[in-house]
Amino acid sequence: MGRFIAHIRESDRMEQTLEEHLCGVASRSRRSAEKFGLADFGELLGLLHDLGKYSRAFQDYIRLPDGRNDQDADDAAGSRDHARGALRGKIDHSTAGAQAAWRRFGAGERDFPGRLLAQIVSLSLASHHSGLIDCIDALGEDVFTRRMNKADALTHLSEITPKIQSAISRRIDDLFEIVTAPGYFDSIVRSMLRSESEKGAMGRFKFKAGLLLRMLFSCLIDADRSDTIDFERHGSAALRQEGEYADWGLLLQRLEDHVGGFGGGGSVNEGRAVISDCCRAAAERDRGFFTLTVPTGGGKTLASLRFALRHAEKHGFDRIFYIVPYTSIIDQNAEEVRKILEKGSDSRGKIVLECHSNLSSERSTWRGKVLSENWDAPVVFTTSVQFLESLFAGGTRSVRRAHQLAKSIIIFDEIQTIPIRVVHMFCNSLNFLVEQCGSSVVLCTATQPLLNGVNKERGALNYSREDEIVPDVGGAFEVFERTKVIYMLRPRGYSNEEIAEMAVREREAAGTTLVIMNTTKAAKEVYRFAKERFNDAVHLSARMCPAHRSHVLGRIRKSLDADPQVPLICVATQVIEAGVDVDFGSAIRSLAGLDSIIQAAGRANRHGRRGIARVLLVNSNEENVMSLTDIKEGADATRKIFQDLNAEIASGDDMAITPGVMDSYFEQYFYKRAESMVYPVNEVRADSLLRMLSTNDGAVNEYAMKNNGRSVDLPLPQSFAAASGVFRAIEAPGSSVIVPYERGEDVIAGLCGEFQIPKNIQLLREAQRYSVNVYPQDLKELMESGAVYEINTSSGGEPLGLWALRDSYYSDEFGLSGIREAKMKPLGGR
Repeated sequence: MGRFIAHIRESDRMEQTLEEHLCGVASRSRRSAEKFGLADFGELLGLLHDLGKYSRAFQDYIRLPDGRNDQDADDAAGSRDHARGALRGKIDHSTAGAQAAWRRFGAGERDFPGRLLAQIVSLSLASHHSGLIDCIDALGEDVFTRRMNKADALTHLSEITPKIQSAISRRIDDLFEIVTAPGYFDSIVRSMLRSESEKGAMGRFKFKAGLLLRMLFSCLIDADRSDTIDFERHGSAALRQEGEYADWGLLLQRLEDHVGGFGGGGSVNEGRAVISDCCRAAAERDRGFFTLTVPTGGGKTLASLRFALRHAEKHGFDRIFYIVPYTSIIDQNAEEVRKILEKGSDSRGKIVLECHSNLSSERSTWRGKVLSENWDAPVVFTTSVQFLESLFAGGTRSVRRAHQLAKSIIIFDEIQTIPIRVVHMFCNSLNFLVEQCGSSVVLCTATQPLLNGVNKERGALNYSREDEIVPDVGGAFEVFERTKVIYMLRPRGYSNEEIAEMAVREREAAGTTLVIMNTTKAAKEVYRFAKERFNDAVHLSARMCPAHRSHVLGRIRKSLDADPQVPLICVATQVIEAGVDVDFGSAIRSLAGLDSIIQAAGRANRHGRRGIARVLLVNSNEENVMSLTDIKEGADATRKIFQDLNAEIASGDDMAITPGVMDSYFEQYFYKRAESMVYPVNEVRADSLLRMLSTNDGAVNEYAMKNNGRSVDLPLPQSFAAASGVFRAIEAPGSSVIVPYERGEDVIAGLCGEFQIPKNIQLLREAQRYSVNVYPQDLKELMESGAVYEINTSSGGEPLGLWALRDSYYSDEFGLSGIREAKMKPLGGR
């Protein structure tokens, strides 16, 4: 058999040779890994990853006449013979390359850095179809060694070795010589160890070593998926920018032209100009951590972008990430930045990318997976969920993006919203990105959560007061003093109807008022009661797709920007709380963490057009937050901090919230939540994801018990697959449903049509504005009720792993509903 095939194009049966595929993947993977100094490793992974396809079993399988085989399905679990594997549509072609690397490195005879290197390469190769596998699993089984020792009859290693083309074989030999040379990998290991010299260093080191593995794995996955789809579908390669982006200097000048009009028009605008200038000056500093602590309404989006563009120009960064907590902020901020940076038809759609929905699933076919976004743009707006999933989620969809975080500027908007249970994992990861991957990180908020002060043994951020961008934080807050928070808590609390009545009174006094509740159910009930008393009430929640929320926000802003303001009551969930640019006359906030209260206050008198606006803090006796631990614990800490600081505080009193009070709040809140910061789990035993992704003591001890006290002889003992299986970024909705809201109907129809890659990539990006994220249980209920259906292409009915909502389950008033809704009239102003 002289010609070895990697893929056969479905449309015309054109063949991609294995040599072409291995070399194509190696070239891409090398470019990606070069960003963190491991280009040779990236190339080696690309050349080795599909060696198993040289086997007779795979070549017979791919030539099956029906043309419907899944060319990249992988039987790593191991069928007993290749004929049965072929019938099942699976041939193990990932283990051979992993075994070749493990044996070539002579892993058992090398020192610690050498064994670590061997395991990282072999583990990446063995996992490239499944997602990272366990090394030692939760039951104490050595999964990695068992995979490396898998029978030759199943991996075909001895068969394929002489079949490898001489040019590829020689290049593999050369690369092994390079990466095993004395000192090549040792310097990277020493760098990670140097940064972890205190107590708990080995745990943090192994956590970072796992992240290094994940970065290389990401380079391989992205290269493999990109090369495959570029062969399979004509036109897809032309859609990729491959890092060939607009010049940073050009983009900076466009922003400078825009901000040149800042200043004047009152103290608030003058304060924003001062903050922006501080950011411009701080951009000249070296790479590293930065904090940007400014009041709500301080203009931090454009100020931080001004910092990033100059910082990128000075240091040669690849891209800028803007990480936000809620999808609602992406639409607003990305559109604002797009209008500034995308000038002319040649740059439209090529500079600013929004990525905030999980439209494709891990169970979708390889064709669906290769369509998943890989953050190929110079300025990327995405959510904290997407960021965390790129580092910790299982499978291959999210990890494909992880390597793009290297050599990047990563701006976190509203950093205080990072989920408490991922704090130590998050801190260790950011330290790794800054110290090992050459990135810079900016932490933006009005309520800086002291992430440098948490337990350092488990992992705290490595920044200090000197890393603050604004020299006089206290002075900045004085300039932006526009509201007073009024303590309205009472022992018996308030019913949802009473809160609605309070909103009506506030509307009469202030003209417009905003009510923020902690749960969707409570917000809907307060809205219904308010609507009965005042017709011009609107509702906003995460059950609406982004396009729908944008339309509602458009109506809200039209009322608020009128002179005088059009009377309005808005009842919302936290979706409006962080970063949404609205300016109400007053606000009502259901009891929550002090940071959330500050954010709610930032939606009132935002531009300082009034004297001092009222923000009423109330406690609902109908809102159930017992299962919402972060909200409940934050509310308890808020109540206690004000009782401690103001022993005689009573309903109707003002609450003085200074930066010092915020520090006290976070110290108390973090102290109480310390054991939650390790991401506790109870799958097999009481454990934590932080431990499972570092020393993995529980599984290692199980291994010793099963093996007469013998210790694990692997540099990396982590349970990667088990940890990713239980990881949820923020108990976040895990799936997205495309809804038939306006243009969403056409998007759904288009995705159901003929499968053409350029068209589908465009539709998938557009679909993010017409998608609602839902929890797995909610999706299950929607499926059982017949409210959703799976989108299939018309060519063969192949599933894409996408769900669409039936028209009668989407309301123009409330968004996605679990029950059939009568179709309501569109909101005014659309």
